[in-house]
Parts: sequence; structure tokens; C-alpha cells
Amino acid sequence: MKIKNIRNFCIIAHIDHGKSTLADRLLEYTGALQKRQMQAQVLDSMDLERERGITIKSHAVCMEYKAPDGQVYTFNLIDTPGHVDFSYEVSRSLAAAEGALLLVDASQGVEAQTISNVYQAIENDLVIIPVINKVDLPSSQVEVVQHQIMELIGCEEDEILLASAKNGIGIDEIMQAIIDRVPCPQGDPEAPLQALIFDSNFDSYRGVVALVRVINGELKEKDKITFMVTQRNFEAEELGSLLLKRIRTGGLSTGEVGYLICGAKNVRDIKVGDTVTHTHRPAAKPLPGYRQVKPMVYAGIYPVETQDFENLRNGLEKLVLNDSSLIYEPETSTALGFGFRCGFLGLLHMEIVQERLEREFDQNIIVTTPNVVYRVTTADGKVHYVDNPSKMTDPGTVEKVEEPLIDAHIISPPEYIGNIMKLAAEKRGILKNTSYLDPSRADLHYHLPLAEVVFDFYDRLKSVTRGYASLDYDFLGYRESKLVKLDIFINGEVLDALSIIVHTEKAYEHGRALCQKLRKLIPRQMFEVIIQAGIGNKIIARESIKALRKNVLAKCYGGDVSRKRKLLEKQKEGKKRMKQVGRVEIPQEAFLAVLSADED
Repeated sequence: MKIKNIRNFCIIAHIDHGKSTLADRLLEYTGALQKRQMQAQVLDSMDLERERGITIKSHAVCMEYKAPDGQVYTFNLIDTPGHVDFSYEVSRSLAAAEGALLLVDASQGVEAQTISNVYQAIENDLVIIPVINKVDLPSSQVEVVQHQIMELIGCEEDEILLASAKNGIGIDEIMQAIIDRVPCPQGDPEAPLQALIFDSNFDSYRGVVALVRVINGELKEKDKITFMVTQRNFEAEELGSLLLKRIRTGGLSTGEVGYLICGAKNVRDIKVGDTVTHTHRPAAKPLPGYRQVKPMVYAGIYPVETQDFENLRNGLEKLVLNDSSLIYEPETSTALGFGFRCGFLGLLHMEIVQERLEREFDQNIIVTTPNVVYRVTTADGKVHYVDNPSKMTDPGTVEKVEEPLIDAHIISPPEYIGNIMKLAAEKRGILKNTSYLDPSRADLHYHLPLAEVVFDFYDRLKSVTRGYASLDYDFLGYRESKLVKLDIFINGEVLDALSIIVHTEKAYEHGRALCQKLRKLIPRQMFEVIIQAGIGNKIIARESIKALRKNVLAKCYGGDVSRKRKLLEKQKEGKKRMKQVGRVEIPQEAFLAVLSADED
């Protein structure tokens, strides 16, 4: 294939704006997909992706298209995730393309993630083709959305395409625009090899399959290759292009997108964003943009039954093969026994991992309260990163505690600004500025503590704006704050799995709400259960669950009162002994109670 006939592009959009549906139509239009193979969200291969209507992993597909002028073009479409948790995958997919279809819903308009992805596309010097989708809906507002897009990217009205991916409207115009506007790859076939890894997955029989875009040079089977970041050396065993299945071609040249199998058995050997080069004729430097993906949220995952620990370990090992952004290490809890401390990109990523463990690996698990990474400086000047509240340093030795801060953009109709400001103030947010995209949409720029966002911020934002607001954020850095560790005691024993780090001003309110919630969730025992919330040695809230009581007097039909008293005293002694050795079973709902404690 001539390099001038190659077009590499991706589709960027907010969640639920029709990205996967448009990809389906393009596959059908170019003949890559027959009618009999057709199903909704073809590129979304996971059941979870179909059920939730979201893209979790990047996907790439190659399409051959014969244009009206008779020329044959190769279209490499890289489908990208739309959720903020997977923004790094989006950035690498954008780096592998020359153009982007900016898809905007005709009824919902420009939203937060749309703006974020557009800025990323502009930073990567991509040609942006604006497309308004779902124009056939009765609720569509084409003129309003056109104005929003023109304000956002500074284009002319006649550059904006109108389409309905579901009904195949406007697909001809989109295909022609890709040919006319997206430039062909600009690389040097004679230069040392530089190929960008924009995604990877695991094949049970072949090992790690890396998805690559060749920027410069040429890659052939049997070539000795080096990954420039990890400094691992391999031999290229198989190369090919990505149709709906892998098609072996024996090599990839400048500008082409395809797959690479090199015998790597661990997905951590191949990192997204790394550069592939020849071992004997290496490139001078790796391609820009690589960064180590760092988890933003941590939680403990424990088996319900202790004997299932090894099964859980095996499940996590297999899951990590397909999800390199998940990290885990063994940990022990006095309340829950042996388990794992897992790091996730965000709350959605955590939910996905939990559901995949339960569905694909048949694991019955308990997930503890999610929390973020705090930076603690002790009196001796040492800096510690705390991802588990139970590892929090003794308050007497702490000089300062810093929490992660995010740079958030909230886009909403103006009538909900008051509600959003009230919610953000509750979450200790700092308003930086407010701007208007048009009379019907306002952009509120906030600095917010990440710990406040990972709990229930997104759900409450949707609630106070009736679903109209959208949120996008980037990690900003660390900020010093007055934070304390809040412990939960069950009958005097610390339940470390429920320990959380909270702001001093919210500690009492949060502790009381959590005790009340646990009182409703923990089942009654044969002895009294005392639930307490405390900071260090100071108890700030207390609730108790009354004991279940067997009627020991049922067999007494009369007789002397001393006999009844003796039976009651005997029962009392038994309960006291039971309380000393009794363990309280904590249901899974109790660990989720921390998330909703401040809703009540």
C-alpha cells in the first residue's frame, strides 16, 4: 500500500455520543463487516462494554475503501475509551493517528470529556473533523451545537458534518472528509525504526500482543527488536494488520498500524506508550509522550472464604495480563484475613475489575473502602506515600499531610450553577473561574481534592443537575490539608478495613453517620455489639446493637421467683463469656457504607 493512500484516524467523543455505533457503520460501509456478522458495538468485545454502553479498552481495525475516483485507501480506525479514567489510553491512541473525528451528540451538545479530548488532539497536531451525530432525533438542536463546536475549535459552519450513525445518514460525507482532510502519514522509511505501542492485550497461546503504529522505518518478522523504555530485547515472531481478526502480513512499513507478537509472556514487559526500535540500529531517542501509568485510587480485595485466597491470586494474575494499569500486592487485615491491596485508575476502573473478577473468575469477594494516595512528611523530614489508612504514621510524628488535588471542569446548563457551587463547597472545592460556551452552557473550573471526588461526587453531580452536567478532570498535584485518620471500633477492636482519612472539619459528622449506617447493616448477635468511631484514643461517636435474647423463662410455669432470677443470672454470665470470645460477621454492605455515609 502506498503511504499516500493510508489514513490513520480515531474517534473522540463524550460517553454515549455514538462513538462505537459510528465505528460499526464505517466497518459496514467499507465491507469489513458483512450484514450477517453485524451486531451492535462490534469493536466492544467485552460483555461489560456492551451492557454499560461504554468503551473500556482501545481497539484498532483496518478497512479497505475504494473511493469514487477509483483509488483504494487503507483506513486505520483506532477506537478509544471515552471515560476520564482511561485518558492515558486516549492520549496514546491520538499519538498514533493524524486525524480525529470529533463526534458530538445533536441533543446533548459539547460536554466536558469532549473538550478534554479536543485539547489533547490539538496538542498532538491532529486534523479535527467535526461531526454532529443523532441529527434525526426529535430533540436535536443542530444550530445550537454547530455554534458550540465553532466556538470550541474555531471552524467554519460548512466544515461541520451532519450524521446519524444509527441510521447510516452522512457516512458518505464522513468517508470523503477523511480522504480529503486527514493527511497521509509523514515518516521516513529509511530512518531507524520507531514504532509506537498504543495498546496491548494477552493471548493465552501467543503471549502479549502489542498494537503498534510505525512512525519511521520498517519492521519485519525475525528482526531483533528493543523496547526503549523497559530495555527488553525480543525477536519479532509475527506481524500483521488488524481486521476484525489478526491477518498476518510479515511486516509493517512507515505509517501502517498493526500488531506485533514477540514472545513476551508478561504484559508488564510491554508498556503502553513505549517505542519499539531495532536492536542493531536503534533510534536516537524514544517517541515523546510516554509516562508511567499511576493508580489514583486504592482498595483492598479479600475473598469471602479464607480458603479462596489462592483462587483470588490466580484470578488477579490473569486479569493483569489483559489490564496493565491494574496493580496489586498481598496484604493482611485483622478483620478480613489475607487479601490484596489493588491500585486502580479511578472508581469506574475499580468497578470494572470487581465485576470481571466475579464474572470471569467466579470469585466471591469483599472490596474495602476506596481511598487515594496521601503524601505524609514526618518530623525527621522523610516523605511517605500512604495508600492504606491503616499504614498512616503516628500523629505525634507527622509534620504535614498533603492530599492529591485535581483540576476539574464541570459543564452544565446555567440554571444548575447554584446547585453545583453548593455541592463543590461541601467537597472543599475552590472555584477558579466560570465561562460560558454559549447562553445554554457554562463551564465551571474547580480545584477539588481527589478524595472527595472518588466517593460520590459524580453521582451527586448528576442528581443535582438532573443528569445534564458532565465532569472531566486532570491530576494537578498535592496540597497540604488538615487530615486525620478515622478508625471504626467493633466491641473495642479496630476494624482496619473501615479506617478512612478525612478532613478534620468532617470527622465528627462522618464518624457519626458511619456508626449509624453500620448499626443498620450489622446483624444482631447473641451479645451486645458496640460500634464506635474514634480519632486516635478519642471516641467521637457511638452506637450499639442490642443483643438477641433467648427466652430462658419459657419453661417456668410458676414456682419461686428465685428460680427465674437464677436462670437470668446464668444467661447473663453466658453472654458475658460469649462477648469475650464472640466475633461479629461484617457484611459486604458495611464496607460500601463508607461511600454513602455522608448522603444520609
